[in-house]
Amino acid sequence: MSDVAARSNLEDEAWPDPSDDPGPQDACGVFGVWAPGEDVANLTYYGLYALQHRGQEAAGIAVGDGRTVVVFKELGLVAQVFNERSLASLSGGHLAVGHTRYSTTGSSTWENAQPSYRTARFGGPVALGHNGNLTNIVQLASELGAGRDRLRATTDSDLITAMLADHPGPTLTDAAMAVLPRLAGAFSLVFADASTLYAARDAHGIHPLVLGRLADHPEGAWVVASETAALDIVGASFVREVDPGELIIIDGTGVRSRRFAEADPHLCLFEYVYLARPDTAISGRSVHAVRVDVGRQLAREAPVDADLVIPVPQSGVPAAVGYAEQSGIPFGEGLVKNSYVGRTFIQPSQTIRQRGIRLKLNPLREVIEGRRLVVVDDSIVRGNTQRALVRMLQEAGAAEVHIRISSPPVRWPCFYGIDFATRAELIASDAGVEEIRASLGADSLAYVSLDGLVAASHQPARTLCRACFDGIYPVPLAESDKLGKHRLEPGGAAQTTADLIAEAMRREVTLGMNGADPSPDGHDADLAEARPV
Repeated sequence: MSDVAARSNLEDEAWPDPSDDPGPQDACGVFGVWAPGEDVANLTYYGLYALQHRGQEAAGIAVGDGRTVVVFKELGLVAQVFNERSLASLSGGHLAVGHTRYSTTGSSTWENAQPSYRTARFGGPVALGHNGNLTNIVQLASELGAGRDRLRATTDSDLITAMLADHPGPTLTDAAMAVLPRLAGAFSLVFADASTLYAARDAHGIHPLVLGRLADHPEGAWVVASETAALDIVGASFVREVDPGELIIIDGTGVRSRRFAEADPHLCLFEYVYLARPDTAISGRSVHAVRVDVGRQLAREAPVDADLVIPVPQSGVPAAVGYAEQSGIPFGEGLVKNSYVGRTFIQPSQTIRQRGIRLKLNPLREVIEGRRLVVVDDSIVRGNTQRALVRMLQEAGAAEVHIRISSPPVRWPCFYGIDFATRAELIASDAGVEEIRASLGADSLAYVSLDGLVAASHQPARTLCRACFDGIYPVPLAESDKLGKHRLEPGGAAQTTADLIAEAMRREVTLGMNGADPSPDGHDADLAEARPV
């Protein structure tokens, strides 16, 4: 008997709890604004609201007024962290940096919430928000060595902040141009000192970062955000994307650009599948349009004789619309989602826990009873949620349940800012489609092809990171970093990447940052160039 079949038999005894199968966890969200005369804290608050889907563990805002930077951060959702009183304490500045966090490196603690903050060696404060994940953090932490200031957090974001603050300067621009080329992996950064706002994107542009402008502002007002949807929320117009390998500097003289690395684009394909809001545009392509096209492609590749197409709300909706349009099968809403159930909630009794999926989804029996259903979802990670969903639909009277997935099988972990399960936990890592179908209890199962997904993005395949689907990582991984995500392979020790990094940082850098000279070896000064917006 296969491992998948064995799991299926064991799980027949109880409903698996979907809170144990959180799916692909989001990257973080970053937001920055430079707008003299505006209430930058409130603008950032609304911008973070638009980016709440990218991180629900913590939120924070740092505001600079030309002399100092004040930071307010806390664990929780944006609406839980901020109120009128806390926002009032951040009034009076002309620039702000905001962050919503989902932890991919370091545990979910107050110290690890962002923006991270440091006092720079060259004078003044540095506050930073980071979306992504570095792959050489252990090496960087080791190189920093001992010093006077202790590490305050166990994140790559705090490490970047410490490296910037430790540079002798004389300005944060100089520090950034020296530090950024040393960082490997994925990073979309928004950071600031007391008077200047900065934004930077790794050379591969793995996660999105966009520049916008607030209209009708006498001095010029600028916004940087993870997604264009955040620009829309605060009334900013889209100007352009921050280029891979680019540093943007915003101050009273306007917007300037420096290049710290040659661009080698590999945008995360999963941004189109799940991470980004459907009302966001990436590389000129609407995320909603991509998802509808993927649904159409899925219908062409995996047709089925059925009565109704229903989505798993909400991320499955656009693909389900596309599948229905292409197949001619009617679209319907067969599942009702409870919008008030977040990613963390008070654990119910065991009786309710065994039927935990009903906390989030409940079937419309009159819609699905006696019908052959095509159920469209964005991805399968461990399979617990889909397994429980199939059983729930069958108990509600569905005649057949055909699962269609609008991404290819997720077979490999992500090291660039998406917290998938370890490879041993990924149901598709060692099981074929038929084995997974049997485990889920569905009548049929099909995924869209990788070529079909890439075609729907309208991006050249060579400019996309598809590592979670094909195992080809655009940024080389040190063996120690690879082992972190693969430690749950059969016979391995159950220790996550975050555990390994935290352990290394505690062991090797317990005395902080100020003793090292982080000027990079071999940095090509010719890469730095002025560029108009």
